Amino acid sequence: MKMGDRPFGLSPAFSGEHAWCRDKMMLSEELADGVPLPAFFRGGGFQRAVDRYAEVSGGTDRRAVVSMWSLYYFSGLSIPYLLARRLASQALPVEFAGMTIALEESGLPRSFGVPHAGIIEDKIETDSFEAVGSLLETHLGEVVAILKICGISAKLCWNNAAVYIDYALRLTERDAPPAGPDLPLFVSSRLPDGSVNPFCGCLSYLDEDGEQVARRKICCLRYMLPGIPSCGKLCALPNQRNQR
Repeated sequence: MKMGDRPFGLSPAFSGEHAWCRDKMMLSEELADGVPLPAFFRGGGFQRAVDRYAEVSGGTDRRAVVSMWSLYYFSGLSIPYLLARRLASQALPVEFAGMTIALEESGLPRSFGVPHAGIIEDKIETDSFEAVGSLLETHLGEVVAILKICGISAKLCWNNAAVYIDYALRLTERDAPPAGPDLPLFVSSRLPDGSVNPFCGCLSYLDEDGEQVARRKICCLRYMLPGIPSCGKLCALPNQRNQR
């Protein structure tokens, strides 16, 4: 039976409240309009997608348009990957060169395709560094380098990715409250191999009037796009936190 014929799609983690992930990540052979990521980014597909989203959104600042586009990219990539890894002990193959992407009519990312269903690991990965390791090493760095060329800083890209990684890690954490002290991934200045940790400081949890509030380090610039609501208390800019 093909993975696509199973009720949970690509991963048993994509069920119940996480069933939406079935449409975000699937086998490449089942993503009929998918384009290989290297060809998409280097063959003009990305620029056309951003142009289309700028037209649809009415955004006139290229940085804000690219940043918002990247938020959809990072969420559709990292959340399904981490749900499968932490709930089903399934390591999906997310190497940049082996994946495909399909777009919405708006130009925003709609779905990702992977070449196969990956492998089932011996244990559920609970360490935040290990859980993110393969995604960081084989995909995120390459995409951040490309987006940086397109006019937004690497720090902004990493912060955009960090928000969804933090969400997915906390969502799948079984032995800790959903909000609380910063995860080690966002505190340590170094990765386990000694290299610089690009996620360090991207996100922190603060106590505001007895409430634990997540706060970005760098604003995603969404306030520069017409009609896009503020991300509220998460925003790095004090004057944007109460906007709607």
